[in-house]
Amino acid sequence: MAELENGTPTVSAPATPGTPGAPLFASSSFRVDSLSYDRKSMPHCKCLPVNTWASNHTCFTTDFPKTTVSLTRKLGAEFVGTFILIFAATAGPIVNQKYNGAETLIGNAACAGLAVMIVILSTGHISGAHLNPSLTIAFAALRHFPWVHVPAYIAAQVSGSICASFALKGVFHPFLAGGVTVPSVGTSQAFALEFVITFNLLFVVTAVATDTRAVGELAGIAVGATVMLNILVAGPSSGGSMNPVRTLGPAIAANNYRSLWIYLVAPTLGALAGAGVYSIVKLRDDEEATPPPQVRSFRR
Repeated sequence: MAELENGTPTVSAPATPGTPGAPLFASSSFRVDSLSYDRKSMPHCKCLPVNTWASNHTCFTTDFPKTTVSLTRKLGAEFVGTFILIFAATAGPIVNQKYNGAETLIGNAACAGLAVMIVILSTGHISGAHLNPSLTIAFAALRHFPWVHVPAYIAAQVSGSICASFALKGVFHPFLAGGVTVPSVGTSQAFALEFVITFNLLFVVTAVATDTRAVGELAGIAVGATVMLNILVAGPSSGGSMNPVRTLGPAIAANNYRSLWIYLVAPTLGALAGAGVYSIVKLRDDEEATPPPQVRSFRR
């Protein structure tokens, strides 16, 4: 609570999240728990000076409600967000199969990338918009997310994926097979592709979600663009899953478990590697990113 000293009011203001040197999220025992900013970092009570209508310096106390998102709301947001993602990302290949290539590879990539972007922008401030068990595990392993919430998050993600897959089965039957990610190359090649593209994804996600120097407002665009790029690269070969529940839900609905272990193991290992590498190369708190000196090509 701010105090009045020598007749001059001093009011302390909390650091704005997202500014250089300020925390990206509200202080807690964990460094980060979301892909978006926590804008509820104001103190619970402030004493504001009143000088205009009182001769003596007085103050009145204003209580700012300190709201926290319950785990139930977070799980609900994860369920709905995963449902939207799996429905859109799986519907693209199904429509492509049903209508003889109408979507094309670019259309399939756009379905997944745009779905990721809109879900992050709409639910990131509630649950963090993980949408991916591999991401949740990687963040927990690097202490960006509490381990105690991991089972519940994964359960919500798996449930959302299964519900979306059976919804697609009811709408597009019997074309659900087109939405199942199965490798068209060898096992080792598919494993390597899924590892690398998930590495790319988690490198970007960790940057925009955990580093205050990154432009966090553009997290949805950056992550969605990365998903699109990865599907353009790996879609024809491995399906470009990057997410165990992207494969698990459609596999259960279509009863097609071919090479399922690849899409459970490779993305998880790639996520751990991608998040870990960014944590190694990121700037430390005591380091400043100084711009390089300006070099002129033509001197007069």
